[in-house]
Amino acid sequence: MSDAEQTRQKILDITADEIHHHGFQSTSLSTILNRCGISKGALYYHFSNKLELGYAVFEEVYVPMFLATWQPALSQDDPIEGLCDFFTNMCETMVCSEAVCGCPLNNLCEEMANVDEGFRLRILTMQQKLNGLIVDALSTIEHDLRPNLQLDHVAYFIVASFNGATSLSKSSRNKEIFQYVIDELCGYIRNLKK
Repeated sequence: MSDAEQTRQKILDITADEIHHHGFQSTSLSTILNRCGISKGALYYHFSNKLELGYAVFEEVYVPMFLATWQPALSQDDPIEGLCDFFTNMCETMVCSEAVCGCPLNNLCEEMANVDEGFRLRILTMQQKLNGLIVDALSTIEHDLRPNLQLDHVAYFIVASFNGATSLSKSSRNKEIFQYVIDELCGYIRNLKK
């Protein structure tokens, strides 16, 4: 990786961390410059403005990280148990700072979907990708599922419940609420089977 590529990646990683802890709108370019140890010129060499930087963080850091966390669960022979194991493991390994800060991607979606059309469209594309991954995984065991399920609706419900659990946990600063919702979500997912 060239020096320019390393600098660009460092900017993305530090900006992702700043957005996670402070939100996109409150993230300061001067803080990013200080943390990266670079000049404004170096930042603007890679990104023409803060919005372009935010889009890059969303597309290059948050979305791949988010989808990669779901992929092992959805790749299991039984994606129902894969999802439940994924959610349960998340409950067990979540540290208090994650409960307080919430999911970086979910936070950014909540903050920016109604503020900027570029973010809204990127969020929609990401949601469609995740929905497609879930539908594809459930389709592999469709013969074991209850008849007449609309798998795309099921997938959106799973994601909405998960995102709601992270939002409730964050707003209440209570990890147990996340656990309660996840327990119910796993019950729902397991009941998809005949």
